[in-house]
Amino acid sequence: MKHGSSPQQVDIDARIRTAAADVRHDEPIELELPDLEEIAKLLRFSLGEGRIWFDTHALALFRPSSWSSLHREMLEVLGPRATSRALAQMGYEAGIRDAALVRKYRPEAPLAELFRIGPQLRAIRGLVAIRPVNLEIDLARGHFYSEAVFTGDFEVDTRLALDSFVSSPVCWVEVGYASGYASTLFRQPVIYRELECRALGSHTCRIVGKRVEEWYADEIEDELETLPAAMFTGHRPRRRASERTSAAAADSTPSAAPLIEGMVGVSARFATACRALERVAATEASVLLLGETGVGKELFARSLHRLSRRAGGPFVALNCAAIPDSLIEAELFGVERGAFTGATETRAGRFERAEGGTLFLDEIGTLSKPVQAKLLRALQEREIERVGDTRTRAVDVRIVAATNEELQRAVVDGRFREDLLFRLNVFPIVLPPLRERRDDIPLLLAHFLERFNRLHGRRVTGFTRAAHEALQRYDYPGNIRELENLVERTVILAEEGEPVDLRHLFGTEGLTHAALAHATHADEAHERAEGGPGDELLCTGLLDRMLEQGLGLDGFEERLLRHALERAGNNLAEAARLVGLTRPQFAYRLKKYTDEGG
Repeated sequence: MKHGSSPQQVDIDARIRTAAADVRHDEPIELELPDLEEIAKLLRFSLGEGRIWFDTHALALFRPSSWSSLHREMLEVLGPRATSRALAQMGYEAGIRDAALVRKYRPEAPLAELFRIGPQLRAIRGLVAIRPVNLEIDLARGHFYSEAVFTGDFEVDTRLALDSFVSSPVCWVEVGYASGYASTLFRQPVIYRELECRALGSHTCRIVGKRVEEWYADEIEDELETLPAAMFTGHRPRRRASERTSAAAADSTPSAAPLIEGMVGVSARFATACRALERVAATEASVLLLGETGVGKELFARSLHRLSRRAGGPFVALNCAAIPDSLIEAELFGVERGAFTGATETRAGRFERAEGGTLFLDEIGTLSKPVQAKLLRALQEREIERVGDTRTRAVDVRIVAATNEELQRAVVDGRFREDLLFRLNVFPIVLPPLRERRDDIPLLLAHFLERFNRLHGRRVTGFTRAAHEALQRYDYPGNIRELENLVERTVILAEEGEPVDLRHLFGTEGLTHAALAHATHADEAHERAEGGPGDELLCTGLLDRMLEQGLGLDGFEERLLRHALERAGNNLAEAARLVGLTRPQFAYRLKKYTDEGG
């Protein structure tokens, strides 16, 4: 430790602000790391199951020699470029998950502390020993600068064992991890570069991280290629003076917004949908968005419009299921005055209002066959005819359609025109349900919590472990929309300055079952490993809920008995076993409430 001060005597935040002036490349200043005893306890061994758990995620141990064999095979089959891309993206996603983990357990910790936890999470897993030497965070100015050194990196050891001649830095996983971790915490794309590498003869490996906009484009060419492309959308590195003239036309294209406004995600299926959207946005192809209710189809459609050449034109949306059959034609194509009873004025339809832009037709499968025929003609001929008019009007509109049903099945059933499906299905994009992208749930929870705290003027600090794991296990039939509504409700119910607890989640039947299953299964094993009371938190939540609802003992017992009977499929003996009674005792108690009810 420099400057003659012990760790206990040093103001760490002050050191972070001034370290850049003091640090020397050959003698880095080691910043103090926060105590991670609480998070270290999340590492658990379940020998009977053959599992190693870190929080709710399973881990596996591999010998370095096994990793070396995989590394060799990747290099030989894929080549250095594809291998670096695969490993960097693997590290990037691991960094995002770890950032979500530390936000979950330390929701109110300052950013500087959260950033310094990342290296310890890598050390816990035996991957690398990282020493942060400089960290500058200024949210008001959007400034971020980080520098760290490390030794004992398995990537370097593996590469040197395979090849004594290396021409470029090889710590791809660690650089990707640092970029994902910092980007998630700072909530802006951050790129790390490896400036020194032991594989190239340096004493240590050294990485530096900055916001994308604070790097020059020629400095991060490799990182822009190896890291996920979706993270850079709307964010460009700086260009040197010699590059600005040739790049002026490209820089003039408006693209300042994030790819998916209001949505957050890093899971593989979500990233696949984002890449497909980005690829088709610059074309004029019709797009069909497929997915369950609530997955965010309109948000994807708006993002497609914003990224397209039509961004300067209007975006017009129509939910086809919300308009009666008798009015849908007029709504789409417009109406002339006097065309039918109630048509008191001439009015342009959605096609005309979307001229030069994008028309988003949601729930396209609900259109009647006559309207489908007219829609097909509009797509083929690029012209429409208002209801009650004889004149056709040319329209220049890009169609983005969406549905939550299988249109091919609707074609087989005779409910949807096959030729219209061909016209709409030029470029289909499948949006995954939330239950298939569970890695995104922690990020979405933090995103919605921040939004609704701000909207309602609340200060709810996060989610307890029990609440978080129940939310992680729930299947979300309503997808993103259901999660959003659920977080808003809990922000209103939770106490000011406290986290959302399990008791605030009860009210959604499916979620109640998920929470109960969590308490009786996952928590039981977790608490058994830590030596604590397994279901104390759940019981407290249930009791608080009973009192809040004014539910007495008899009311609670009746609900419990009826729920047990329903769960047992009306089998009295099985229901009695579930609540710890004999069959006659269960029947007697249930009969009491049946008789009272009439």
